[in-house]
Amino acid sequence: MPEEKKQLTTAAGRPVGDNQNSLTVGPRGPIVFEDYLLFEKMAHFNRERVPERVVHAKGSAAYGHFTCTNPDMAKYTTAKLFSKGKQTPTFLRFSTVGGEKGSADTERDPRGFALKFYTEEGNWDMVGNNTPVFFIRDPLKFGDFIHTQKRDPQTNLKSPTMMWDFWSLSPESLHQVTILFSDRGTPDGYRHMDGFSSHTFSLINAKNELFYVKYHFKTKQGIKNFTGEEAETMKGKDPDYAQRDLFNAIAKGDFPKWRVAVQIMTEKEAETYPINPFDLTKVWPHKDYPLIEVGELVLDRNPENYFAEVEQAAFDPKNIVQGMGYSPDKMLQGRLISYPDAHRYRIGVNYDALPVNKPQCPVMHYSRDGSMVFDGNFGSAPNYEPNSFNGPKENAEYRERPRPVTGSLDRHDHHLGNDDFTQAGNLFRLLKPDAQKRLIGNIVGSLGNAPKAIQERQIGHFLKADPAYGRGVAEGLGLNVEHLQPKEPALASR
Repeated sequence: MPEEKKQLTTAAGRPVGDNQNSLTVGPRGPIVFEDYLLFEKMAHFNRERVPERVVHAKGSAAYGHFTCTNPDMAKYTTAKLFSKGKQTPTFLRFSTVGGEKGSADTERDPRGFALKFYTEEGNWDMVGNNTPVFFIRDPLKFGDFIHTQKRDPQTNLKSPTMMWDFWSLSPESLHQVTILFSDRGTPDGYRHMDGFSSHTFSLINAKNELFYVKYHFKTKQGIKNFTGEEAETMKGKDPDYAQRDLFNAIAKGDFPKWRVAVQIMTEKEAETYPINPFDLTKVWPHKDYPLIEVGELVLDRNPENYFAEVEQAAFDPKNIVQGMGYSPDKMLQGRLISYPDAHRYRIGVNYDALPVNKPQCPVMHYSRDGSMVFDGNFGSAPNYEPNSFNGPKENAEYRERPRPVTGSLDRHDHHLGNDDFTQAGNLFRLLKPDAQKRLIGNIVGSLGNAPKAIQERQIGHFLKADPAYGRGVAEGLGLNVEHLQPKEPALASR
């Protein structure tokens, strides 16, 4: 007899009609607040671990500064930190994504690249990775994805079957999977890798014109990666390799530096650009949007106390300054809600007042009390607004820039109309033959532990990206792929 189909429900028993797509205004539009399913899944996911971070649990950090060198940034934004010659204090936390706090620094994993800019207008938190894309484009799938990177609920072991099952059923992951299993998946420490905002944000100038932006941090130390074998060796030799390398370099005055650049797209161009500019699984090709140099980031001071400064550091993508904005990037919009919620759970409701997170400018608000109030709690000042007692008031100059949104409110299928294979194929073709061979070998070593049906499903994605990519993995696994009917990919430039 066929197995009885099980109905997915919420924790309250409400049947779920679509567990793959967030509720948005049009296919490219913003997520709406009534998406109860998204918020329920995120809220529960953020509370699954105590007290270490659910993701990015193991990290290293340092203080430094950003100096703007581009005199033309006023064309795009009124943000004061982008004035030529302006120097802004920063705090940068690197991390591995999927491992626990005691995991090895050289695991095959993306690396977090989270920056806090202490500006005179408040904190700007640029919460990125060392990759320009991610595995998924809809936050409704985030908790499910991370579960596959953690531990099997029965064996408590990492499971290639879980990972490849999810990836093979989520072809939008192919671009990031290709990066992850290339040499880029095992960087040589934190100093020798790039950082990216990954998400699309926006900049707003004095004319109230909006520009979409992606941030790039290009290492001045040069890119260096471990091979898979070298990473495994270092894992056993020194699991804290990246932490040690970063701390010691700064301690001896060898300050790491990054060239800061942006890609800029006008609001009008975003309406018709053939690639969805708000899709976190896609890059903006540099031939269309070349890098514009903005300045330099330098790390020059180690923390004095790891727990107080690194473990309690909290980065919020919602933290932007005047002259900046967000975008309809679904993953970004999910993170705007998820990150502060996770911080309130992990550290406490007053996490923003901790020294490492506290803005270096005046702070005035009406959020009072809560666990661990360790300052004056605004004394006898009123704790409500509006009031007649000279409390802080809103300023219309800082209202969000209005923008029209159109489209039907629905759980739009994010796979429809999306090409999940061309950019992954472009990246494969960009690699040199020896790097392609290592990429395929790394995949075979991991995918070979998954069931044959999952292997064949995933190989179908590789074949669509590039026939040589799929055939190479199939040969490594000893599989015949003729029946998978490979399709030639579009040869768009990366």
